[in-house]
Amino acid sequence: MVAVDVRRDRMLRRQPRPSEFADRLRNRRLERWERHGKFLLARLVGDITWVTHLGMSGRVSHVPVGTVEPAHTNVVVTFDDGTEFRLVDPRTFGFVSAYLPEELEMLVTGHLGPDALDDLPRTARIAEALSGRTAPIKALLLDQALIAGVGNIYADESLHRARISPHRPGGRLSIDDLKVLRGGIKRSLEAGLRWGGTSLDDLAYLLPDGRAGEFASRLAVYGREDEPCRRCGGMIHRDVIRQRSSFWCPQCQS
Repeated sequence: MVAVDVRRDRMLRRQPRPSEFADRLRNRRLERWERHGKFLLARLVGDITWVTHLGMSGRVSHVPVGTVEPAHTNVVVTFDDGTEFRLVDPRTFGFVSAYLPEELEMLVTGHLGPDALDDLPRTARIAEALSGRTAPIKALLLDQALIAGVGNIYADESLHRARISPHRPGGRLSIDDLKVLRGGIKRSLEAGLRWGGTSLDDLAYLLPDGRAGEFASRLAVYGREDEPCRRCGGMIHRDVIRQRSSFWCPQCQS
């Protein structure tokens, strides 16, 4: 990496010493990209991990130097092959940071549960984690310390696939419920990946090559308030659960 340009100080709010971000990236070689939950992890030579989180409205692109920049390009990292990594984030809920191994564990990975796509826990382990929990299952699915990587859209879609109300207390789900829910999580994430993710009307999220994801047209419940359920014909409701909009079908999710 030959240049690092952070244009909004807020993007470095998770870096203990903001000035260290550029110093830790510059002149280091990128070994590989990884992901854990919603965190993009770039492993660099010298035991440095460059962390990127998109927040609610962020997206990344990898383009040739000189490509026209979209508005709200807040971070630009230039590689020696003549390309740039860009983080575009209108609402600045995302962030970047560069951590040593102990910092990464303390500030990021040590607080995350197993990855929902690559390391989804078995049903018995999920049951153990939810045992005694009285919070609504929708809120628990968004708890990244339990399972990392399930966001608001995919939580609603997973619960609909499993025919489970988002209001049900997590600790009261049976093993059979959780087995079906586990399958719903897996299928929802795989479908989202297959169709390029969910680009909503604001186009805040786009693929790295600038294309819109196509999963929005295939959503079963999310964003479909007062529309008929594609499965049973009942009316989709929108409730607020722990300050998050939740879309579900009371007729077929119990």
